[in-house]
Amino acid sequence: MAAGRLAVLAIGGNALIRDRGHESIPDQYEMVTRIAADIAGMIEAGWNVVVTHGNGPQVGFILRRSEISIDEVPPVPMDYAGADIQGAVGWMFVRALRNEFSRRRLRRQAVAVVTQTVVDRGDPAFAEPSKPIGSHMEEATAKRLAKKYLWTVREDAGRGWRRVVPSPKPQAIIETEVIRSMASAGYVVVACGGGGIPVIEDAAGDLQGVEAVIDKDLASSLLARSLGAEALVLPTGVEKVALDYNKPSQRWLDAMSLAEARRHYAEDQFDKGSMGPKIAALIDFIGGGGRLGLITNAPNLTRALRGETGTRVLAD
Repeated sequence: MAAGRLAVLAIGGNALIRDRGHESIPDQYEMVTRIAADIAGMIEAGWNVVVTHGNGPQVGFILRRSEISIDEVPPVPMDYAGADIQGAVGWMFVRALRNEFSRRRLRRQAVAVVTQTVVDRGDPAFAEPSKPIGSHMEEATAKRLAKKYLWTVREDAGRGWRRVVPSPKPQAIIETEVIRSMASAGYVVVACGGGGIPVIEDAAGDLQGVEAVIDKDLASSLLARSLGAEALVLPTGVEKVALDYNKPSQRWLDAMSLAEARRHYAEDQFDKGSMGPKIAALIDFIGGGGRLGLITNAPNLTRALRGETGTRVLAD
């Protein structure tokens, strides 16, 4: 298997769910098969691909099941829930890619790697948990569970109470060299699911899982930089990035220099809950030596990599 130029392709967890009526595992696998076709198209265009993916809705489902059964079985810790999803979604991608490669007679193989991401125990996020997870609860229930399981819970905009966990910044990916070795050999590696399982090193240097979530795009940027990837590709729901989004002055962008991306980000042009983390991830990637940052929607991946569409972030 000959490897081409390396791209890290970061798929969002919501990309696996078409709508609220199609949330089942078979429905999610159908979406993965569509993405697998896009990945095969990238490979046919000369790219080797490392795939990362989010897990927000999927972990939410695991935690909801855990909450429903909490009086009968102990709750699932966050790090174990992340590992569960890396295995399940990783298998979806490996199976779908194997089938797509077979149909196209591509001599490639895919492999999924359960990935651990080191975070700093002193990260300020641990002092102020802010990422909502799980379902909404009545206040009394939330506080009872918080006391029993040492959770942090907060009222969520009038919709009930929810558990919140820290979202620390990724510092290092434990399996980087394993991923590098397999990608260099031409394997399509599925890694860093959900940003990776968050771990800290204790005083003895041993790894310990922590109750936290890691931003998938920031972890993907770190992985891309660590691998020396040429491109970091962040598919989303729009073909291009816009300034003044949803305003009369809205304008679509074909490209941004690193300096322009930093300026627009500082001016709060990008929503912190959607496009903002993607732009931040590309700023880190290009600022760290990457050649091409790219945002587009999945059907246009191959065209965007040829420079025909999408929004490109490039070095100054």
